[in-house]
Amino acid sequence: MIHSKSVLRRNGFTFKQFFVAHDRCAMKVGTDGILLGAWAPIARVNRILDIGTGSGLLALMLAQRTEASVTLDAVELDVDAAAQAAENVQESPWAQRIAVHQADVRDWIAGQNSRYDLIVSNPPYYEQGVECATPQREQARYTTSLDHTALLACAADAITEEGFFCVVLPENIGNSFTEQALAMGWHLRLRTDVAETELRLPHRVLLAFSPAVGECFMDRLVIRGPEQQYSEGYAALTQAFYLFM
Repeated sequence: MIHSKSVLRRNGFTFKQFFVAHDRCAMKVGTDGILLGAWAPIARVNRILDIGTGSGLLALMLAQRTEASVTLDAVELDVDAAAQAAENVQESPWAQRIAVHQADVRDWIAGQNSRYDLIVSNPPYYEQGVECATPQREQARYTTSLDHTALLACAADAITEEGFFCVVLPENIGNSFTEQALAMGWHLRLRTDVAETELRLPHRVLLAFSPAVGECFMDRLVIRGPEQQYSEGYAALTQAFYLFM
């Protein structure tokens, strides 16, 4: 059932071209996902896979950024989140291009015949620790249901030779994730360290890996300027999405 737009807009996030309801998803729309969706490289992309789509945010952002010929598959394990992602997609301008699949991505990828030019994931990154309020939130926050080794292996099974696999992670976890990826044969091609302000250390990192060898480009992004307004770099990256930019 598609909720009325008046209900949707109270329970989610309004972007310039689409709305994301997230009241039935363990992890809400946040800066991490917005950063990744705006940052992931889309040159020469024909097929996109979003692993652990949650509300469908990344798939929707990438649909906005790409040509009408580009198709997207969004896979989500949690039943409620997958249903909400499907509703968000149906309400969007790109319903014909995005397919939402409620499945364990490991099983789902095993049944696919074609590979993807771009794979994105805003993955869980906490080791098992303090109990979460719900099993759904635990699944979204902890690496127990899909650890990083399994995620990297899934992406390797589904990526084209020149494709990119992109993630957003806390900076310290991103470093260990990179070591793991390199040990499994991936090559780091893009890295953006993200800091809240110029004077703070990076707290997030955007990473793009490829099976193909190539130069690695690294840079730094600051989210807020001295007056706490969004920095020029962050505004330039996200202005196609935020209503107030």
